[in-house]
Amino acid sequence: MWYRVSMAYDFTTFKKQIAGVLDWLKREFQQIRTGQASPAILDGIRVDVYGAPMLLKEVASITLEGPRALRVTPWDKAHLKEIEKAVTVANLGLSLVVDDQGVRVLFPELTAERRAAIARSAKDKLEEAKKQLRAHRDAVIKDLQAKEKTGGYGKDDIFRLKNETQKLVDDANSKLEDSFGRKEKEIAG
Repeated sequence: MWYRVSMAYDFTTFKKQIAGVLDWLKREFQQIRTGQASPAILDGIRVDVYGAPMLLKEVASITLEGPRALRVTPWDKAHLKEIEKAVTVANLGLSLVVDDQGVRVLFPELTAERRAAIARSAKDKLEEAKKQLRAHRDAVIKDLQAKEKTGGYGKDDIFRLKNETQKLVDDANSKLEDSFGRKEKEIAG
C-alpha cells in the first residue's frame, strides 16, 4: 500500500520572529510612562561620558525612591551634569531635582487627558506590532506558495501549513492583546 507522507515545514525562524515582535512590544510598553515610577522608562537614555554615548544604566544605578520617584546615582559624580542633560533631552515629561547624591526623577500625576494620550500611544505600538506580525506571516505564506509551485509540497500540505501559520499568528496576537490590556490598566491607574 502507498501512503502519502505529509511534509514538515520548519517554523523555527517564524517562531523567533514572533518572539522578537513580542519582546519589542514589551520594551516599547516599558518605556511608556504611567503615573508610577519605573526604572525601565530610562532604559533607552544615552549619556555622553568619556567621549562616547553610554546607556544611563551603565554609568549610574537607578533605584525606586517611592511610588513616583526614581534615584539616579552616578558611579562617578563628575558625570552628574551629563546625566541631568541626557534625561532632560529625552523629554519624557519627568521633573528632575539634582542634589549631592545624584538626580531625583519625579513622575508627575497624570491628568485624564494625558492618560488618554498615553493610551493612544500604547494602542499605536500594539498596531505596529501586529503589522510586523502580519509581514512575517505573509513572508511564510509566500515561501509556502513558492514551495508548492516547485512541487515540494502538495495542496493538502500547503493548506495544513497555512492553517498552522495562522494559528501561530492568532496565538501571538492574543499575547499582544493581553500585554496591551495590562498596560492599559496600568495607564488608567
